[in-house]
Amino acid sequence: MLKTRVITAVVLLAVLLPVLFQASPWPFAWVTVLMMGAAGWEWSRLNGLPGTGAIAAGVALALACVWTLVLGGLHAPPAALWWLATGVWVLGGAYALKVGPAGWPQLARGGRLALGALLLWGAWLAIVQAKVHGINFILSVFCLVWMADIAAYFGGRAFGRRKLAPAISPGKSWEGVWSGQLGVLLLGFLWVHVIDVSFGVDSPSVFTLLVQRHGIVSLLAVVFLAAMSVVGDLFESLVKRAVGAKDSSHLLPGHGGVLDRIDALLPVFPLALALISL
Repeated sequence: MLKTRVITAVVLLAVLLPVLFQASPWPFAWVTVLMMGAAGWEWSRLNGLPGTGAIAAGVALALACVWTLVLGGLHAPPAALWWLATGVWVLGGAYALKVGPAGWPQLARGGRLALGALLLWGAWLAIVQAKVHGINFILSVFCLVWMADIAAYFGGRAFGRRKLAPAISPGKSWEGVWSGQLGVLLLGFLWVHVIDVSFGVDSPSVFTLLVQRHGIVSLLAVVFLAAMSVVGDLFESLVKRAVGAKDSSHLLPGHGGVLDRIDALLPVFPLALALISL
């Protein structure tokens, strides 16, 4: 299993890193279209759309992303779009976690499919816009999510006592969440005071932009983003648990599916753009 995970990770990095570090955002945008198409296929399968229907849904989502590029290019959409996505993630995420795995399948399938497509499309658009902002900016958002996950994992193993959402993800604890937030705050301090001032970065990081716009309140903004990465993770876990699935698919051998790898990123990118738009 470890060998398979490593091989898959190497292949993914070989594809993603060259387009991520290109100055032009266009190659990255096209690669992420394929990624979101695959995620749309996985979401449709998890929510009761079998066979060719799920494939058609994934293709439709990818085409919607392509059509967005054709119509608007890489121009920034209105900031209101990011705030709308913020509201959907905060309120919708809270509602989904409230109904739990048992209540999720009781919602209309069409509504679940449409919600997933909209959230994936919005996250894709935000990720592409983050690349337009600059390499340093998009990397800082990626690393914020990764740090929240890594610090939560080790903090939960060391100190975890109180379960966060045992019916959805039994391994997560409140102590892990707090450890993740502390890790993100330390990462933000490092990025603002070392990386952004000591290296020839092409753009300010999300941490620096938040400090410039919100001052000391930026600490709360960073904690909010770290918390929403947990919501994204829990939301996908809820959907999988509702249908008894361990992974969203087997597209990425040793890693599960695309959704398994990007779930925590989905709310954070649009929310980060919303917060820096103020």
